[in-house]
Amino acid sequence: MPHLLRFSRDIETRLERLAQQTGVSKAELIERCVALALEELEAPLLLEERPHRTPREAPTLDQVLRESGLGA
Repeated sequence: MPHLLRFSRDIETRLERLAQQTGVSKAELIERCVALALEELEAPLLLEERPHRTPREAPTLDQVLRESGLGA
């Protein structure tokens, strides 16, 4: 992928420092940042696209006890 972005001096410095401290290349750090940001941005959009899906309800105490073998 061609280098398309130019970062501010501050971001470049922070990336270089992090790369030195972690041993991870700047390119890998940038890819990780982009991937995490995309996931964060997509999450609310994906929820909006699927209004028919409801979050899984927490199991009742009775269900938990039954599944563990402790309940009646």
